[in-house]
Amino acid sequence: MRFGLGVPTGTEGMMYPVPYADPDDAVRIAIEAERLGFDSVWGNDHVTTQAYVRAEFPDPPRFYDPYLYLSYVAAQTTTLKVATAITVMTFRHPVVVAKMAATLDQLSHGRLILGVGIGAYREETEAMYPGRSMHRGRYAKEFLESLDVLLTERRASYSGEYISFTDVESYPKPVQTPLPVLSGGNAPGSKERAAKYGTGWIPACLTPDEVAAGVAEIRDTAEKVGRTLPDTFDVAPQLSVSVGRTREEAWSRFEKSQLYAHMRSLSESTLKGRQDSWFERNLIGTPDDIAEQIAKYDQAGVTTLSALLFAANDVPETLDMMAEFSETVINPRKS
Repeated sequence: MRFGLGVPTGTEGMMYPVPYADPDDAVRIAIEAERLGFDSVWGNDHVTTQAYVRAEFPDPPRFYDPYLYLSYVAAQTTTLKVATAITVMTFRHPVVVAKMAATLDQLSHGRLILGVGIGAYREETEAMYPGRSMHRGRYAKEFLESLDVLLTERRASYSGEYISFTDVESYPKPVQTPLPVLSGGNAPGSKERAAKYGTGWIPACLTPDEVAAGVAEIRDTAEKVGRTLPDTFDVAPQLSVSVGRTREEAWSRFEKSQLYAHMRSLSESTLKGRQDSWFERNLIGTPDDIAEQIAKYDQAGVTTLSALLFAANDVPETLDMMAEFSETVINPRKS
């Protein structure tokens, strides 16, 4: 089991209050993650403030570009994987993403994990393309097909409903062959894209049983389209963490956090139908409770706990929780 940390590229106002992390704090969290034994850091992707965040906070949140942030972090770390969870596909043309991803993989000497998805908030895409009708699922299919061409062929061309380009020679290619590309999301389309194009899957807030069912569905779809999933297929759910001396203390900490409010905000999108059984969908409880829950995810086929988010409302509290998690969960498993 590998452990990844969710870093504050686009978390203010959602997972954390406004303000939360200035640029120095945001980088400090990632550097500390490597020291504490986390295997990776995962940056999310937002371009404009969501309506519910504007209604809650008087000041706008700071959203940092994940690629620029991760490049800066890669320069100050040695083994830490740098990952997106997720790159929203409608925000950038695939020719641009291919260049950015390959450059980051080169600069980090093969440490990039590219998580992609359609995004939890449709309003951001609509803000970028006002008045334009776009089916995000069909766009995502074209994006992944065309990205593969760009990353593997010397001269790349593609023609689709939304995406077209001709004779693009995009170099250098990534260090990793293939570049890890994980499909993010719980919806059927996300699982289908993982089966057809991905090297992994990033669901959010699923129980171990739901993860196992999702993996089985992905493998079944892959078999039907004649694709053999790699042995290294990365099952990488994103979960929340709240550690306490008792379950009651851990729950109280979780319920008082901005993270809990954020998860409630996704009741009609990413987490629709999953607004109960928080203990079964996350890592909440005593260290022993969390170790038991991790074992269940392990049995369900999980290989990475990606973009873990801690139920903290400021950076010092986050760092304290990271250190506690490292001491009680990560290091005992690795020793």
